[in-house]
Amino acid sequence: MAFDRRTFLGTTAATGAAVALAGATSSPAAAQSESGRPPRTYSFTVMGTTDLHGNVFNWDYFTDKEFDDKAHNDVGLAKISTLVNQVRAEKGRANTLLIDAGDTIQGTQLSYYYAKVDPITARRGPVHPMAQAMNAIGYDAAALGNHEFNYGIPVLRKFEEQCDFPLLGANALDAKTLRPAFAPYSMHRLRTPHGPDVKVAVLGLTNPGIAIWDKANVQGKMTFPGLEEQAAKYVPRLRSLGADVVIVSAHSGSSGTSSYGDQLPYIENAAGLVAEQVPGIDAILVGHAHTEIPEYRVKNKATGKDVVLSEPLKWGQRLTLFDFELVWAKGRWSVAHVAAKVLNSNTAAEDPEITGLLSDEHRKVVAYVNQVIGTSTQAMSSAEGPVKDVPIIDLISHVQAETVKAALAGTEWAALPVLSQASCFSRTAAIPAGQVTIRDAAGLYPFENTLEARLLTGAQLKDYLEYSARYYVRTAPGDVVDPAKLTNAESIPDYNYDAVYGVTYDIDIAQPVGWRITGLSFQGKPVDPAGQFVLAVNNYRASGGGNFPHVPQARQLWANSDEIRNTIIQWVKAKGTVDPAQFASVDWRLTRAGVPVF
Repeated sequence: MAFDRRTFLGTTAATGAAVALAGATSSPAAAQSESGRPPRTYSFTVMGTTDLHGNVFNWDYFTDKEFDDKAHNDVGLAKISTLVNQVRAEKGRANTLLIDAGDTIQGTQLSYYYAKVDPITARRGPVHPMAQAMNAIGYDAAALGNHEFNYGIPVLRKFEEQCDFPLLGANALDAKTLRPAFAPYSMHRLRTPHGPDVKVAVLGLTNPGIAIWDKANVQGKMTFPGLEEQAAKYVPRLRSLGADVVIVSAHSGSSGTSSYGDQLPYIENAAGLVAEQVPGIDAILVGHAHTEIPEYRVKNKATGKDVVLSEPLKWGQRLTLFDFELVWAKGRWSVAHVAAKVLNSNTAAEDPEITGLLSDEHRKVVAYVNQVIGTSTQAMSSAEGPVKDVPIIDLISHVQAETVKAALAGTEWAALPVLSQASCFSRTAAIPAGQVTIRDAAGLYPFENTLEARLLTGAQLKDYLEYSARYYVRTAPGDVVDPAKLTNAESIPDYNYDAVYGVTYDIDIAQPVGWRITGLSFQGKPVDPAGQFVLAVNNYRASGGGNFPHVPQARQLWANSDEIRNTIIQWVKAKGTVDPAQFASVDWRLTRAGVPVF
């Protein structure tokens, strides 16, 4: 069925110039109507956001101050609201739609608080701040993101209930019936000054990686087929229902790649392939990849027509505008032209309506994250974490290793050595000397990952480390080393570089990929390729995230449902004092021909 949630009324002035029908000659004469008069035309704008990740305010809850980065971006729905109001004032509200491409309810301590601390699922619980803000701004539809499932299906269903707009997921199916578990699409009518309304369909597609990233929450309940498959099913249906314009909101990047290798038969970043292979789509709002794509045109193989893609930058840093020009000919509206661009939210002030609406929620979360949970004997920083073994990353691994050791006590695996992987998730994370707050500890681990224990051999561990070491740019002995240019080779993000705690090794960055790990030892002796180790590993990595070898197929010895972030917080509370002397050591280093780089 079609999900009609909005009917837009109003008029717009006809554009003065004739607009050529797509595929027709561009001469003015060709655009004349049968009566010889200029054709009837109509213009409207679809605005889009994606990967908001719980950002309402231009605020960083981990640093307890206004958000800022090197590019001086701003974040949050309060800024987006101002931009939306400006566009509506210019175009006429009745000539606009506002949609989102997913990853809405996870990412900040604001969203965490209302999922875990004061959950929206509680009896007489609160309304989620993201629902409040998006309702007030007037969203028309939103696709599901993979992070919507992080807190479990009950939280997602409650959020869905609280939204005044549909959450769309044509490829989120009930595992038993294989019927849509959410609305696949929504239909919207835009009234024109020429009589016939324009029918705009929004098809929502989510990421098939949900099946592995949130296996614990969705296994046996939902299944997630490929985007192309479901788009090919629904786009013709939408056209048969009278849609004049078909827009896809896809929580899937445009690159055609997957970060989890062959763990699933579907492609993670499939938006470009959908545009290329499924005829009948006019534009795609792209999400998931956290990149900025103002406009990207993909030619559809069947029709030869361009499909316009756009991805606004994450966290509300950008707002996409799709500008559509339609022409009435032969008894129907047809798309004559589509163009896309992005607006930068740092050009806008926060909308006081949105900040005022959620000021109480904001204050509660600020007070929560500033609770003191312990003390630290010295300051620790992650600034050098990507190139050096620093105590603050050791803290993550130490907590994980201790947790796994305790969980395996008394089992047949209790005597095996426990190693731990950790990444430098944030180069600005820090633990101060003196009082340690929740936000200090939580800032080490900004993701809702949970902890697992997997069984590896020494040979598999070596492969794992070699794969991780791809992160470094190959640098010959004697070449000048610039730490700022040494990392992120092959565009590998910081969160996909793992250091392993509990063994010692060197990474020779002068060597080619696959031949960099030297001196791999455990307790002073070379690691036995046949030896067995327990790896404390996050569920993202264990389920194939980053496409690291062996771990997804390795035997699972234990798994936890609590977030690693919360485990760290509880560890600090229990210890009372964080003393790096009790857990920090230099276990790995960068070298060239055996000579340390630093």
